[in-house]
Amino acid sequence: MRKVNKNAASSRWFAETEMLVQFFDLDPMEIVWHGNYVKYLEVVRCTLLDKIQYNYVQMKQSGYAWPVIDMQLRYVAPASFGQRLTLRAEIVEWENRLKIDYLITDAASGKRLTRATTTQVAVDIASGEMCFVSPPVLFEKLGVPAP
Repeated sequence: MRKVNKNAASSRWFAETEMLVQFFDLDPMEIVWHGNYVKYLEVVRCTLLDKIQYNYVQMKQSGYAWPVIDMQLRYVAPASFGQRLTLRAEIVEWENRLKIDYLITDAASGKRLTRATTTQVAVDIASGEMCFVSPPVLFEKLGVPAP
């Protein structure tokens, strides 16, 4: 399983986007409801997948679905209405699964608000079977040789 060295400069497989916290994302305590962070991860994950030209439409066309099988979130500080957030996603593993690390920060100060990871696996759409090695199309999209 290949991993990006966390001490090295950022990999080429990352994306960032910004968003403004909307009123409808708040809970009764007037902070972002914890479940909405999953939506924020999806926003930046799609930005990243678009960057490598392998978003959900391309995945389906290639014959594979990539369901999320694991998600970890660590809430450090709350986000609130009108706050501008920077959302960052980076691919850190790709040989046997697609693991993405996330960081959500306050856009103005850079203060960390949330860290997260998601793990996705390839499933052959025709057979419905999980692949134990990522399919060659992912390696092609990442521009790396298949194992």
